[in-house]
Amino acid sequence: MTLKQKLDYHYKAFDKTKISPDPLQFLHLFADEKDIEAAGFISSIFAYGNVKQIINTLDKIFLIAGKSPFDFIFNFHKMGIPGGMKTLKHRFYTSEDITVLFTVLNMIYNEYGMLKYLFLKFYKPGEPDIKNTLSRFSNFFLESVQKVNEGNLTQGLRFMFPLPELGSACKRMNLFLRWMIREDELDFGIWNEVPKNKLIIPVDTHVARICRTLGLTERRNVSWKMAEEITQSLKKFDPADPVKYDFAICHIGMRKLAF
Repeated sequence: MTLKQKLDYHYKAFDKTKISPDPLQFLHLFADEKDIEAAGFISSIFAYGNVKQIINTLDKIFLIAGKSPFDFIFNFHKMGIPGGMKTLKHRFYTSEDITVLFTVLNMIYNEYGMLKYLFLKFYKPGEPDIKNTLSRFSNFFLESVQKVNEGNLTQGLRFMFPLPELGSACKRMNLFLRWMIREDELDFGIWNEVPKNKLIIPVDTHVARICRTLGLTERRNVSWKMAEEITQSLKKFDPADPVKYDFAICHIGMRKLAF
C-alpha cells in the first residue's frame, strides 16, 4: 500500500467504535452544541498526562458539572465553588488553578454566549492557518486569568493557554479546534465558519514518533514548527482536510500498534 492508502485505511478503521479511551468521548455524552463546546474545552484543557489519568480527572469534573456543562459554567459564579472542585487536582493544575479557569470561563460565556464567538472575533479569513487566531485567543485567556487572579499567572494557568509564537505545539488547543471545526462521526463541525484546511495537527509524543517514522517530519523536538511541517505533509494526501488523520495516528501511537 502507498502511504496515502495506509492513512486512508487507518482513518476509516479508527471510527467511533474506537473512541475510548480518549477525552473526545466526553463530548459525545451531549447533544446541545453549547454543551458539546463547553465539554470540549474542558476536556482539551485536561488532556495531558497518561490517558488513564486524563479520563479519571474528566470523570470527576463531569460528575460535578452534571447534565449540562454549559449551564454549570454559565452559573458557576452564582453557585459558589462545589465541594468536589475544592480538592480537584490534575498533575500540576492545583484546585485553585481549576477554580480560576472556571471563573474565567463563566465571565466569557456570560459575555459572548459561546467560545466560538470569542474565537471568531480574532479570526481573520485571509491568514493561511489558525496560528495567529489561536495566539490572540490564548492571550485573551491569559489576560482574563490575570484579571480574576490578582495578576497572578501560576505555572498551571500558563500551561493551560500555550502560545505558538513561543514554540509550543499547542497540542491541547489544536485538539479542541479539531473537535469543533472538523466534522465526521468523531468530530462535531459546530464551528463551521472556519475552514478545516486552516487547522494544525495536535502533536504529542505519540503523533511525533509515528510521523517521524512515516517521513512526515524531519524534526526531532515537538514544537509548533513540527506541527506545521506534519500538517503540510498531510495536505499532500488531503488538501481540504489534512488533520482528519490525527485520531488514527495518535491512537496507533498510544496503543503501540504497527502503522
